[in-house]
Amino acid sequence: MKRISIFILIYTTVLSISAQTPKYEVRAAWITSAYGLDWPRIRATSPDNIRRQQEELIDILDKLKAANFNTILFQARTRGDVLYRSKIEPFNSILTGTVNGDPGYDPLTFAIEECHKRGMECHAWIVTIPLGNRKHVSTLGKMSITKRKPNICVPYKREYFLNPGNPETKEYIMSIVREIVEHYDVDGVHFDYLRYPEYAPHFPDSYDYRKYGKGRDLAQWRRDNITEIVRYIYKGVKKLKPWVKVSTCPVGKYKDTSRYSSYGWNALYTVHQDVQGWLGEGIQDQIYPMMYFRGNSFYPFALDWQEQSNGRHIIPGLGIYFLHPSQGNWTVDEVERQIHFIRAHKLAGEGHYRVKYLMDNVQGMYNALVENYYATPALQPSMPWLDSIPPTHPTHFAITHESEGYVRLKWSPATDNDPHNAPTYVIYGSNTYPVDITNPENIIAQRVQGTEYVYTSIRPWNAKTHFTVTAVDRYGNESGPAQ
Repeated sequence: MKRISIFILIYTTVLSISAQTPKYEVRAAWITSAYGLDWPRIRATSPDNIRRQQEELIDILDKLKAANFNTILFQARTRGDVLYRSKIEPFNSILTGTVNGDPGYDPLTFAIEECHKRGMECHAWIVTIPLGNRKHVSTLGKMSITKRKPNICVPYKREYFLNPGNPETKEYIMSIVREIVEHYDVDGVHFDYLRYPEYAPHFPDSYDYRKYGKGRDLAQWRRDNITEIVRYIYKGVKKLKPWVKVSTCPVGKYKDTSRYSSYGWNALYTVHQDVQGWLGEGIQDQIYPMMYFRGNSFYPFALDWQEQSNGRHIIPGLGIYFLHPSQGNWTVDEVERQIHFIRAHKLAGEGHYRVKYLMDNVQGMYNALVENYYATPALQPSMPWLDSIPPTHPTHFAITHESEGYVRLKWSPATDNDPHNAPTYVIYGSNTYPVDITNPENIIAQRVQGTEYVYTSIRPWNAKTHFTVTAVDRYGNESGPAQ
């Protein structure tokens, strides 16, 4: 009866909840650099090709901005190589065609700056434990971590992995994270494959288990190892920049629920990720469970994540790649129902895997977002467990009508309780007064830096006549409107 009840609940909820756009919602897309799956396709081998490689990324970001996305998960580390200037690991060969080849610019810096120009957050997406197959590791040569720190690396089924059972592993991962967080203005660090390989009873960690197991069974010891890495990284990031979001994309089902079985494929038992433990302990800000399923393999488990969230952001990853005929040939209404469900149950948003399928508008998915689900902008949900105090509201708000169609808005700056971060601003406009800042249709721009903004309407017949501005801190707390 429980299963029947949940199916009825899901079905009626999906039909009855409209696609009304929330004001606060994470709308994320993964940009995959591994093998150039999403970006880059062009190698940076000349000044012209550098420009073209950058324009590739700009085109992606422009299209996501036009669809009111607000979060970019940019793959900054693949398997033992990176897409930024690192003193620890080499450049990924996808940039230039050569291992550790200099692309002539810093891709992560470029991605962050271009995201911020468009009012979007940029999170550094890090593939954590896997290091690649033997061929890949051999191409890195002496720069490979398997050569530089072989004591924390293990071979398993023709691949190499960092060994979560070695205490030095968490320190090495944190050195990579520290390099990113200290030197780049990222809004988040996002961990992928922070887990053991699937169904790995013979993973070669028996020596470490005998040394560090302390009476625990093997499965619990492995879960504790992953949790300790998560804890160590979270605390390390918060000491450096407490506003930087820490997130992970775990296996999409935590474990069996009272509503439905995971059929043996879940985070807790298959790959030793105790994600609900992480949420309960408060050592994650966001979770992007990889919910690349449909029907009743999606809804009960999405609800379970939300019920166990401890107030943190649950952002299901949607498997939009399954819309492609070669992948699964889902119909677009499968994904639409999932978005309805996410909103009906007040999850924090959704992520789309991968961006290529948005760019290609497979089965009209991109159009559906632009025309319906993401028709209006959305701000980032706040993180009250880190900071719940909004900035002061902007003051001395002034409006100057300049040449035809141009309006200059100016204000005096707001202040925040965090002295390390000046607030950014959200511009609102409407044809009614006072401007309703609760209505996302009135958001004109977000993450505006400085205290001036020039407004012009792309469509003169839709021009706004009344304006206001609010201040937002890096924890997502928004002030009242300008006075």
